[in-house]
Amino acid sequence: MVYVKGGGGMPEDFLGLFRSETDIVTLQPGQVLFEKGEAGRHMYVIQSGEVQILDGNHNFESVSAGGIVGEMALISENPRSATVRAISENVVIPIDERRFSFLVQQAPFFAIRVMRVMSARLKAMNERITSLPNK
Repeated sequence: MVYVKGGGGMPEDFLGLFRSETDIVTLQPGQVLFEKGEAGRHMYVIQSGEVQILDGNHNFESVSAGGIVGEMALISENPRSATVRAISENVVIPIDERRFSFLVQQAPFFAIRVMRVMSARLKAMNERITSLPNK
């Protein structure tokens, strides 16, 4: 789950919008949800379990119930920038572009929350890069 500063340390939790969801995907430990370089036609809300956001041997983040993954590729229409793999048994909710657009129109706070997650991830990546030793 992504913790966003300025929100009282509260995580951005997306489960409230999807409590009665029936369109789900189940993942077993070690199973890959998507791989870096693939087309991103869905973002996913983690309903239960935990996933890792990876690039090669680099584990960028672990995301648990209530968090989201895959939002950047869905929004930008660029290939996936990382791989997501299940740490434990997971249930995830796929959100395609049509549903994403509907949610943005009907619940504008949804878009703001997605942007907060993206902003927090970008900030974390910038901090990693600036902490690397100069060559």
